[in-house]
Amino acid sequence: MCYFNSLVAPNGASINLKGNTQKLAPTHIPLQSGFSYSNWPIIKGSTGDFTIENAHWELIAPWVKNTKEVQAGREKFNTLNATCERLLESKLFKPAALEHRCLVLSSGFFEWRHYKPAGSSKEIAYPYYITLKDQPLFYMAGIYQPWTDKETGEAMDTFSIVTTKANTMMEQIHNKKKRMPTILNEAQASEWLEPNLSEPKIMELASSAYDASSMSAYTIDKSFRTSSTPMEQYEFQELAALI
Repeated sequence: MCYFNSLVAPNGASINLKGNTQKLAPTHIPLQSGFSYSNWPIIKGSTGDFTIENAHWELIAPWVKNTKEVQAGREKFNTLNATCERLLESKLFKPAALEHRCLVLSSGFFEWRHYKPAGSSKEIAYPYYITLKDQPLFYMAGIYQPWTDKETGEAMDTFSIVTTKANTMMEQIHNKKKRMPTILNEAQASEWLEPNLSEPKIMELASSAYDASSMSAYTIDKSFRTSSTPMEQYEFQELAALI
């Protein structure tokens, strides 16, 4: 699943979708955990146009009344991701999939490969940083749900990243659950934002697995989540040299 994301967009970076171009504000988020339940930039579409807005990473159901109920719900399940297979089956996911599709910006995400050394009874988890070749920014399929805290009146958009079955490269990395975020190319991303998509088209886009040959994966130090070393100073080693 995709619980750790990265977005590094230098000054002058832009988004090209639906025949329009918008500049992206300089952004430096080399690492964010979904479990921080913080904001993240998403792209929302309208007819012939799109907007870039911050949203709360964690889809919150409209029937949840307040933050206390949100926190209690986290103990039972998390909604940082939405599996494509359940998009049109889940009471929570279906309304968002039909009416509130979005794109989640990324420059790379993190996943773990599990390996049991010979003679050992314990598995070791190796973290990887995954990017797209020659594409510093890319789009993950997402769904969002507007939510209002009924006690405070605070309103926000909340979202999940859509996940699909792993491609051949991600099968080697996420080798337990064999999942990956649904990554869309520019044409698919523009289509994902269009209103009134048919259910078959939603499922077609949501379940697409990005071409493995267009992706790169690098090992990263196991302490990357807690280390004071900036992500950009890590020495990456390509996946192909290790498997």
